[in-house]
Amino acid sequence: MSKVTPATRALEAARVAFTVHTYDYDPDAESIGLQAAAALGENPARVLKTLMALVDGKPVCVIVPSDQEVSMKKLAAAASGKSAQMMKPPEAERVTGFKVGGISPFGQRKLVRTVIEQRALLHDLVYLNGGQRGLQVRLKPGDVRDVLKAVVADVLA
Repeated sequence: MSKVTPATRALEAARVAFTVHTYDYDPDAESIGLQAAAALGENPARVLKTLMALVDGKPVCVIVPSDQEVSMKKLAAAASGKSAQMMKPPEAERVTGFKVGGISPFGQRKLVRTVIEQRALLHDLVYLNGGQRGLQVRLKPGDVRDVLKAVVADVLA
């Protein structure tokens, strides 16, 4: 497994301090984020999942703790829209350039609006997908917010 991906290159270009962590990805896991947290021996609240949604038909990247669900109503409001829905996996892969299960908010094909759940900022360090299945990057949540110019909001169901 390569530890160099568009995501890690984007973090390096932004001069963000991060560490890379690998785990055995289980494609049959009920929840990829929870499986990653268990494999890394981490609290699921610190292992964030990257989801792709559409708000008023436009792509939005959503970052939430792996043990939580997104409220579409709250997401739409946070992104200054009227309605939100999850993006279908093939469309998410096309927009991001990453495979589902390996989608990172960093290094996506094109810059999209990003919303990060406010509770993610309560931790000293968090994990996010590193752009490949079974690859996580650990970094400060404030760096996530700053690099992505993310809107911080309560988007949990």
